[in-house]
Amino acid sequence: MPCTLRSATAADVPLILAFIRDLAIYEKLLPEVIATEAALHDSLFGPQPAAHVVIAESGNRPAGFALYFFTYSTFLARPGLYLEDLFVNPEFRGAGIGKALLLHLAKIANARGCGRMEWTVLDWNEPAKGFYKKLGAVPLEDWRIMRLTGPALAQYQ
Repeated sequence: MPCTLRSATAADVPLILAFIRDLAIYEKLLPEVIATEAALHDSLFGPQPAAHVVIAESGNRPAGFALYFFTYSTFLARPGLYLEDLFVNPEFRGAGIGKALLLHLAKIANARGCGRMEWTVLDWNEPAKGFYKKLGAVPLEDWRIMRLTGPALAQYQ
């Protein structure tokens, strides 16, 4: 069954949070999720949205989502699109929904003049790595993500 893609609205906040939690369960990171509906509403649909969400539906049922935001590359002097989360419900996997979401974001990136599209994938997630490589994505072996969060970040107020 083909899927339809649409931009999320504020009414989708409970669904977005459910997708985030389902992704966290899959990634074995559920204790890391502290997002609430109120926080998502403010950060995604408030006066200065921090990110955008695309919802995939199959047969009028929520099938998956992609959450992304724009970055900037000084080396390219162009914006970039960063895919923060991509998730397809297990019952819909293998039906092309993940590919449809990723290619939809690639079209958005091209329309916005982005010089690149990036995301991270967990080392152990071989199905995802294989999927991304089939689409032409390449791993950046020389780069490591650094993170300042929690008390380490808060100390610099």
